[in-house]
Amino acid sequence: MWVSCVLLASFLVGPAPTRHAALCAGRRGGNFLQMNEDGPDAAALVKEARSKMKKSVAAVQEQLSTLRVGRATASMLDRVEVDYYGAMTPLNQLASVTAPMPSQLVVDVYDKSAMGDVEKALVESDLGMMPQNDGSVLRLNVPQLTEERRKELAKTAKSLGEDGKVAIRNVRKDTLNKLKKMKKDGLGEDEAKDKEDEVQKAVKKFEAEVEAAVTQREKEIMTV
Repeated sequence: MWVSCVLLASFLVGPAPTRHAALCAGRRGGNFLQMNEDGPDAAALVKEARSKMKKSVAAVQEQLSTLRVGRATASMLDRVEVDYYGAMTPLNQLASVTAPMPSQLVVDVYDKSAMGDVEKALVESDLGMMPQNDGSVLRLNVPQLTEERRKELAKTAKSLGEDGKVAIRNVRKDTLNKLKKMKKDGLGEDEAKDKEDEVQKAVKKFEAEVEAAVTQREKEIMTV
């Protein structure tokens, strides 16, 4: 497709080759300026930015759900990653996790030769639980949350929220940079300003959603 686009551009004259070349370059990968038949497509760019910000919020909400507030649940181990043959791999891809009792988790590793690696990952995590290895499965006794542990989890929740907001701001930065490039390619000043304002409003909206999720989780963690 890239070769054919270049050939097409080379046979055209006037301003058209630039447009075709830009379109072709856009097809080569994900980091490109949104274009339509009339030039830069700022609306599509902003729409994409909102989608990415929304996914950042969802990621924070998913991570917050792994912080224990009550009985033991399998999702408590979702953030644990294991060094599996040199690749950091989510624990839930290497083992089944069940909660046979409100205060216990059982980790059944599919590849038994990796039990040592899984055990090490659990020990080095911020879970505050020591696994018991019986050679067949790993058992984790989930202790009652102390006041100190609740405060630690609340700090973790806040940290996850900050990471989410950084991700949202990075999307803003990337989008604004692309809008600047679009202005050089013919995007009007007024439209560019409108789209920049839309991006900023989206940042405020999704950051507020992150803060609300963190506040709610902190409240749940600190409630005895």
